[in-house]
Amino acid sequence: MESKIILAGFGGQGILVAGRLLAIAAIKDKKEATHYPSYGAEMRGGTCNCSIVISEKIIASPVIGTPGVVLAFNKPSKDKYEPLAEKGAIFIVNSSLVEEKIKRDNLNVEYVDATNIAIKLGNVKMTNMVMLGTLAKKGVVSLDSLKLALKEVFPNFKEELLDSNRKAIKAGYDAV
Repeated sequence: MESKIILAGFGGQGILVAGRLLAIAAIKDKKEATHYPSYGAEMRGGTCNCSIVISEKIIASPVIGTPGVVLAFNKPSKDKYEPLAEKGAIFIVNSSLVEEKIKRDNLNVEYVDATNIAIKLGNVKMTNMVMLGTLAKKGVVSLDSLKLALKEVFPNFKEELLDSNRKAIKAGYDAV
């Protein structure tokens, strides 16, 4: 099985870090993975997305035309990828920043109050970890592999920061 995943939001929301973490977690789950980041010239505050392909087999291309999984961190991302997502796609929406509901009835939609959960945990920058936790609940990667990948993505983090991010991942997992 192959999962074609798009993470999308504003620059500064941790989209690229989340994409890298997701790809490493998939590898820890003994799967193949590609990670293809993209961001606008504006950087922080501009558009940003990341394509990740996870598969049991060798991946031919990291390019995604029709995503089977979308994590929309903001409204422009929801608006852009809702019509592009394949029928039956997992579509996770950060409901803290996106009030509008998905119009399509053929998507597997989860609304997660990710930004507000991260704020309650003490750091809005952990919104990306909350969203990844929700994705783990959907079975795309394991919760354990995400937690293990943190040390690789953030090798210089103190244990307390790693622990905070683990809690954010778990909070997203539990929010579904």
